[in-house]
Amino acid sequence: MFSLLSGMLCLCALGCGQLTNRQADDGKRYICRAIPLTGDASCPVTLLPELNAGGQEEELRNTVMQLRETILQQKETISKQIGTINELTTKLSLCASATTDRKYDKGGTWGKDKQNTMGDVPGDPNETIDNLGKTMQGLKDRLENLEQQQMRANISGASFPSELRDLLQQRLGELEKQLLKKVSTLEAEKSMLSNATAAYRLKTESTLNALVERINELEKGGGDFISPEQFKLSLPQRTNYLYGRITKSLPEMYAFTLCMWIKSSASPGIGTPFSYGVPGQANEIVLIEWGNNPIELLINDKVAQLPLEVRDGRWHHICISWTTRDGQWEAYQDGEKLGAGDNLAAWHPIKPGGVIILGQEQDVVGGRFDAGQAFVGELSQVNIWDRVLKPVEIQSMANCTSYVPGNVVSWLASNVEVFGRGAFKRPLEICQERLPNA
Repeated sequence: MFSLLSGMLCLCALGCGQLTNRQADDGKRYICRAIPLTGDASCPVTLLPELNAGGQEEELRNTVMQLRETILQQKETISKQIGTINELTTKLSLCASATTDRKYDKGGTWGKDKQNTMGDVPGDPNETIDNLGKTMQGLKDRLENLEQQQMRANISGASFPSELRDLLQQRLGELEKQLLKKVSTLEAEKSMLSNATAAYRLKTESTLNALVERINELEKGGGDFISPEQFKLSLPQRTNYLYGRITKSLPEMYAFTLCMWIKSSASPGIGTPFSYGVPGQANEIVLIEWGNNPIELLINDKVAQLPLEVRDGRWHHICISWTTRDGQWEAYQDGEKLGAGDNLAAWHPIKPGGVIILGQEQDVVGGRFDAGQAFVGELSQVNIWDRVLKPVEIQSMANCTSYVPGNVVSWLASNVEVFGRGAFKRPLEICQERLPNA
């Protein structure tokens, strides 16, 4: 259909061009009509209203611009409909051939037995012109629809990127928040893991240091002792100047186990075999028996009485364990648990950096001892762990089947200093010395 319209326009342009070449412009305009090839060759014309030159040029320019825009917009549609155009061209050729041969019946009408190959092309020239006008109007309507669609597409195309950009920015903002939240969670987990790793490393290093020191003592031969831990501290008199001092301090602890071998026959009360004081609290950890009172355990000046009896002049193995969780404690003597309790300085951590004294109770850190609270007797294998030992571990040490040095404080000759004339360290095979007692 579009080819047909283009052909008609070209025909009119050629006819009018020939007229223009033959005669001068008289201010009149003509239109051409389609006629059969065997008809009158003269070009019937119809006069158009007279127009001024400026208005005519403007109208022609607008028409050309509209046709150009229409052709550009229809370019893609034409390429898709090329098959239909070829088919219509073929039918038009057949129709033109039929017209030339004048294969009509009487009156110039189509024969009843002749098939209309065009289907939509009537035989009457007047009807042809009317149908062409309708076709042109239809094309014009289609072009207007396409222009409106194009305008809507342009408007939509202009706003869509903005909407898309806003949507993408919103989505990126959400993803950024999720990413920051995930990073914060990972950093918190990393911090927790780092703290746990540091605590484990400190614990491991403490244990390794204790083992290294013990190995060093073994390599040196332990001085006058058979092994580094096989010695005892003797404090034979109740004075305020005989005592032993552990050269190591304690770290911050949330649980501990204190074990030792003890021998005393002092009366009344054995005194203070162990005390640990820190700045601001001289009674951070104290084990004391004074007067006719039972042995007491003090933690941060809080007191628990222990059901232990060691004033018979024999060697006894005692262990006291404690944890800050609810202040739970347990007391063992010779491998047997004799007592337990709770609410002893609950949730209080043992403070670090203090002084450990064997045989005296500290009124200030490291000094101001009271002779009435001094320990009289012998001590050996005083060890401290930063955990609660299992009953089987305590029992194995009490019956001499194994010896486990403390991972915080271990009983080594190099770790114990002796002060005061009359106090001394002597070799001791603790299990052999216990045999007569058995």
